[in-house]
This record gives sequence, structure tokens and C-alpha cells, in this order.
Amino acid sequence: MERFAALYEALDATTSTLEKVRAMEAYFRSAPPEDAAWGLYFLTGRKLRRLVGGGALRTWAAALTGLPAWLVEESHTSVGDVAETVALLLDTAGIGGTAEATTSLTTWARDRLPRLGQLDETERQALMVSWWRELPTRQVFLLNKLVTGSLRVGVSATLVARALAGVAGLPVAVVTHRLMGDWTPSETLLPTLIAPGETAAEVARPYPFYLASPIDGDPAQGVIGALDAFVAEWKWDGIRAQIVRRRGETFVWSRGEELMTDRFPELLVAATALPDGTVLDGEILAWQGDRPMPFAVLQTRIGRKKVSARELTAAPISFLAYDLLERDGVDWRERPLHERQAELARLVEAVPSPRIARSEPAVAGLRVDEHGVDRVRVELPLPPVAALAADAVGRLAPLE
Repeated sequence: MERFAALYEALDATTSTLEKVRAMEAYFRSAPPEDAAWGLYFLTGRKLRRLVGGGALRTWAAALTGLPAWLVEESHTSVGDVAETVALLLDTAGIGGTAEATTSLTTWARDRLPRLGQLDETERQALMVSWWRELPTRQVFLLNKLVTGSLRVGVSATLVARALAGVAGLPVAVVTHRLMGDWTPSETLLPTLIAPGETAAEVARPYPFYLASPIDGDPAQGVIGALDAFVAEWKWDGIRAQIVRRRGETFVWSRGEELMTDRFPELLVAATALPDGTVLDGEILAWQGDRPMPFAVLQTRIGRKKVSARELTAAPISFLAYDLLERDGVDWRERPLHERQAELARLVEAVPSPRIARSEPAVAGLRVDEHGVDRVRVELPLPPVAALAADAVGRLAPLE
């Protein structure tokens, strides 16, 4: 765990993105494969469930150091982070091991920490104290972060992908794509992620999701440009998702990188009409007739991995496609939006099921306000809209 603790410290000590990327590259190159996989797990924002509360850590630290509870609480108020507070108090009291503590991150994450959840309060305290006595200060800090479920590393998913791409010699886009979806740390994970060519796991993998974001600059100063250079889309209140159709199989992914195929069997059936090598980006909605149902209806389907016939009838769903991300196994994200949408319209029209449809552009909702700024104005019950440049590549130029 020392190697990852050192990386965490290095990332926290700099605001330079280049230095962060270099530190992660060095970690991925030097760490054993399974340790590197667990490091990647935490770097990408995943975390273990909380095993110990912050209050318990402070109480145990007070008992171990002999400090009065009020002083521990005041220290916590001053520092602001319970994991750091406890690590500093133990260090000041001379409690802790040496830098030679070499138990691997894998052993901690896979074997040691899960034991805490199986113990009662007294046993958990005794085990935590024994670990505090064993570890040097920065590992104590990392341990405290892990057990309280508060480990957050100051790097974005993009920087992590850049670091892995640097190690692998692959395009960042390829690594970003491979990091999507559900995966578990293992000895084979990192070699698979950085392997040249296509991997078996990529058959099911979605593309990164891009969300609407504001433009930079003042729209009144001509940043937006001509009205006819934009396409307006309805901003539906559903579940942002991708339908992936490859090698005769269908996969439905949520924006949260959760595989949801079994929850929406209607889409599984409807997607069989899509040609192999197709990926659609869109929104899953509870839909009846010619209009969406309330989001609360869709919520009755979200938490169910197996859906009954009654639920299929009470909460019918449809997938409204915004964009075409892949066609015939080729990444289309770099093609202009108007070209992607034209092909999307042709593809969806060939699907006989109404469960997959195109989210029609909201061109009629566009107006120019009194300041000469292009806006979108719609009346309820229609949803808000987002506008995208008609020649934009990817989905990187949306407006709110």
C-alpha cells in the first residue's frame, strides 16, 4: 500500500496536470498488475463501502493517544478531515510503524478491509488499533480514508486515461472507451486495458457519455452564431443510455456505466433489428401513446433486475435516440452531427418496433430574444431543450 499512498500524496501536492499524469504513469509502470488494478479502481472514483464511521475513528484515536475527547474534536474542526486528523494525532503521539510496512494494496482491499465488516464494535476497534500501530503515517491516512469510504483522488477520469494511454502507447480515446462499463480489479485487468488491438471485453463496452454544458463567452457577442447553424434537441427527463449492438448481442448501458439490459427486455427485442456494429446514444423513457409518462413511472422499473408482465404493461418504455455513435463497427463520433443524425434517421426508420425511435429535433422551439441572442423557448408540458452545432463532431458543443 506504500506505493499507492505515495502516489496519493504526490497527486495531492501538485496542481499541474502534467505532473499528475507523470506520477500516475510511474505508478502504473512500477506497481504489480493487481495492485495497479486496485489503484486504477480508486483513481477512477470507485470506492469500498464505508466500514467505520468518522466518529468511531476519533473515539478510538482519543483512547489510544490518551488525549481528551474535546481536544480530538477541536483538532478535527481545525483540520477538517477525520482521516488526516487521526493520522496526525497518532504521528504526534509517536504511534505508528515504519516505511518498511509493505503489505500490498491488493491484500488490503481484497482481504484485510472486508474483515472489518464481519466484526462487532470492540473487535473492529482492536483491529484498527493494531493496523495503526503497524503502518507509517501516510499509510494510516490512506487506511482511514478507505475504511470511512471517503477516499477521493484529485484527478479526473480524463487524466487517468491519459496516464494509461501514455503507458500503453495507445490513443487516449481508446483507453477512455475501455475504461467504460463494469469491471473488477484483477491481475489481468491492466494488461487487458493496455493491450494493442481489440479486446473481447470491447464487444459490450459503450462509449463515454457527453452531457450538455454551457458555452464559453458571451452569446450576445456572437459566440453562438447563426440560428440555422444549430440543431435543438429535447432534453428528456429519463435515463441517459446507450444501446450497443455488436456480434449478434445487445447491451444497454446507463450513464452511470451500469449494464441494464435485463431491466428493459423490450429494448433487447427491438434492438435485434439494428445492424451489427451499431451504437445509439439516447434516453430511456416511460412512454405511452405519443407522449412520455412521469419519471416516477420509470422509477418503478429502474430498481428491478427482473420485470414482471404486469410491470411491463404498467410502465412501458421507449428509447429515444439522440445520436449515432457507431455504424458498421466504425466509430462515427468524429463525423459532423448533421451526417450522424441523417444516418440515425434511416436506421431507426427501419426498426419495426416503436420501442426505438428518434428524438426529433425541436427546431420549431427556437427563437431570437430581444438582445439578439439565440434562445430556446418552449411551453410546458414539453421538456427543456439543448442546442448543438449542426457540424459539431462528437457531442462536445452542446448549449443549455
